[in-house]
Amino acid sequence: MFSFFKKSAPAPAPAEGPELLPEGWTVKPARAPAPVPVTPALAPAPVSAPPVPAAPIAPPVVASVEASPVATSAPPVTEPPVVVQAPAAPPRQGWMERLRAGLRKTGGSIASVFSGAKIDDQLYEELEEALLLADAGVKATQFLLDDLKRRVKESRVTEPQAVRGLLVEALAQLLAPLEKGLEVGRHTPTVMMVVGVNGAGKTTSIGKLTRHLAEADQRVLLAAADTFRAAAREQLGVWADRAKVEIISQEGGDPAAVSFDAVNAGRARGADVVIADTAGRLPTQLHLMEELKKIRRVIAKAQEGAPHEVLLVVDGNTGQNALNQVKAFDEALGLTGLIVTKLDGTAKGGVLAAIARERPVPVYFIGVGEKLEDLETFSAREFARALLE
Repeated sequence: MFSFFKKSAPAPAPAEGPELLPEGWTVKPARAPAPVPVTPALAPAPVSAPPVPAAPIAPPVVASVEASPVATSAPPVTEPPVVVQAPAAPPRQGWMERLRAGLRKTGGSIASVFSGAKIDDQLYEELEEALLLADAGVKATQFLLDDLKRRVKESRVTEPQAVRGLLVEALAQLLAPLEKGLEVGRHTPTVMMVVGVNGAGKTTSIGKLTRHLAEADQRVLLAAADTFRAAAREQLGVWADRAKVEIISQEGGDPAAVSFDAVNAGRARGADVVIADTAGRLPTQLHLMEELKKIRRVIAKAQEGAPHEVLLVVDGNTGQNALNQVKAFDEALGLTGLIVTKLDGTAKGGVLAAIARERPVPVYFIGVGEKLEDLETFSAREFARALLE
């Protein structure tokens, strides 16, 4: 299980914004410290004898990051949650192996460019073709080639394999703006609206995310706002049962009404996160996109400032079409993050470079399979290394 969020008190946000937790850190809710008993001073001895000093008070045992309780007659004060270091998280090495395997179809064609004996115009031409075939797009491909040539000139490398290492650095730098962690806890509850086209893996991604949140002791409430597809409600219900979370569902009801009820229920029941699943929409279906806008407006009526996250799930197999989806949904709804799925079955994984160059919406998660552990947080350097090394 990975830690990808921080749980903070619902107090007003500081001006500088939240600080994301490092990998493997979690948040432990504060508990009211038990009052420390004070040993009363012993009665003084007769006047002829010197007074007997009071018995020393044993200091309380204090955790390394928590404030120690102070002996006082006043009732203990509950402190806000503090950040504590969790036990060492499982290494991401297993994830890196799965990611390399998933990106093999994309990375193999690019890596083969560096099998030659020298650095010349032909190498750059072949690299340009490989990047375009990987759906990196014209703008990102040109940017990477220009950056790579500059790095080669400055480092004065002479071996093609060394050029590949420089390309890893160039790609990681290009993808860096996409690297951002999902945060929950600033708002109570944190309301997420998840959108995407049919077949992108939207409901499955919601299920995986819900499972991870529930295992991190977050109370999650699901809203089955895809009310016209029975299979969607049933699928979401299966994930709700697995994660032991509540779900708000209504057959044939209005999706906006279901979302409204779910947000109100989440507030009443003390949920940490409310996730609304919506029906699949093509960006060209303008009347159906208007329905998504309506859901967004109604959620805002249920809780001021919500939805706090509008997540688009995109299928990595669709290549440049994924970029078009990002642009269309962002213009209609104002996206806050992406979940990119099915990168294990495509030779078009370069589309992340195109997104970074043309519409840098943060990528919260990427998926390389159907298992729970196959959905992980996005790291620009890990992705670049898995793709090219």
